[in-house]
Amino acid sequence: MNTQITAKIKSDEILTKILSNCDNEIYLVGGAVRDFLMDKETFDRDLIVMDEDAGEFARKIKDLFDAAYVPLDEENKIYRLVLPDKINYLDITNPIENSLEKDLMRRDMAINAIAVNLRTYEVVDMCGGITDIKNHTLSLISEHNFEDDPLRLLRVYRFQSTLGFDLTAPTIHAICMLVTHIKESAFERINSEIIKLFGGKYAHKAIINMDKTWLLEEIFPFVKELKLVPPNTHHHLDLFHHSVETVRQIQLIYEDADDEVKKHMEKSDFGGESRLSHLKFAGFLHDIGKFSTWTIEEDTGRHRFIKHDDVGAKLAETLLKEMKFSNKQIKYITAMIKNHIYPSQLMTAPEIDFSTPAGEKAMMRFIRKSGDNAIDNIILAMADRLSARGEAITEEMVENNISELKRLLNFYLKTKDSLEPLPILLDGNDVMKILNIKPSKQLGEIMNALHEAQISGEVTTKEQAVEFINNYSYHG
Repeated sequence: MNTQITAKIKSDEILTKILSNCDNEIYLVGGAVRDFLMDKETFDRDLIVMDEDAGEFARKIKDLFDAAYVPLDEENKIYRLVLPDKINYLDITNPIENSLEKDLMRRDMAINAIAVNLRTYEVVDMCGGITDIKNHTLSLISEHNFEDDPLRLLRVYRFQSTLGFDLTAPTIHAICMLVTHIKESAFERINSEIIKLFGGKYAHKAIINMDKTWLLEEIFPFVKELKLVPPNTHHHLDLFHHSVETVRQIQLIYEDADDEVKKHMEKSDFGGESRLSHLKFAGFLHDIGKFSTWTIEEDTGRHRFIKHDDVGAKLAETLLKEMKFSNKQIKYITAMIKNHIYPSQLMTAPEIDFSTPAGEKAMMRFIRKSGDNAIDNIILAMADRLSARGEAITEEMVENNISELKRLLNFYLKTKDSLEPLPILLDGNDVMKILNIKPSKQLGEIMNALHEAQISGEVTTKEQAVEFINNYSYHG
């Protein structure tokens, strides 16, 4: 019996409610046990029911919590109950071949193969999971389990990202031997693990170690190109390590941010995981366009990457579509890549005095253009700046750049609640009627240009809007 786990189970309202209403033999297993041992809050409770069909048991306790009943896998008898708060849920199953021992031995890592009898508090730890937790290590149970579900190759690094644990030598060896099997997993499952990985505090550590076992290049072949771009006068790191350092800096900026910024970054707006997860993924991809735009000036030897932001956004869009990310995720990540230079370009422009009304107008244009992504865009710009410290970049330049980006962030936080949506001065039908045109690329370009003119304050009335579209020169 483990006194820490016993205390956690006794104080867990969801588990005690189940025990007080059912007399079944039930084991808590997996992530919740791991979290209890690490004194962490848990919302995902996996239950193994030994003496009743899992589906019948799940339906029986569903009404206890007014929970939603979701059959995840009827063949393997895996059922989920989603509690009304939409945060806590129970995964309920029967043991493999009616054997708790066989069930535990089929799991991915030792830290996830610990079970506790909810009535007797007896701990079943056949694989040394408790020792691994104490030693901060991640051990596979068997190579066969990785072959059985190759997504587990990636899950190892997701847990490294969230826990910071180190992989044991046999685990590293197994991943190296089986790395190509990751392609057998569905893109949707890989995507879910990737975003969770980038949400971890130690994502940068996991990415570096994924690269050492070739798993990173197996999932993201473009990494080979990143490694070909060397350090230069503006960057002390090669492009691959600059990208990883950007991920690390985003995490550090988030940890040092005030509560309002943290709350924004913790919102789940793109499919389950936080904005922070998605921003760190965008940070890893932000310079994906540099290799194809890379030139070196003959006279100065300077490395140039002209329009790498635009090119990178297009490359990322293609990549993310192929990997079957959602439209919301793609829109956000590509917007971050496309605009990652914008905040620093704006705030370091020598011709703008940001203490004047003209300076505030320029910052307001950024806010209007960025919308809900303003904070994210500023954080990415900060992280990019802090990750590039070549010999041509002085400490004063870095400090000034960060200081001005903080000015932009504070301006946004002060003004965001007073912002009103831009009025629709002319809609698409109005423009088609005025210009006698039909739905087309021309119409789309004109509408975008009109929107930009409103953002900049160039157009503020309907009359000005009509004059603007009449004088607009189509570039198609």
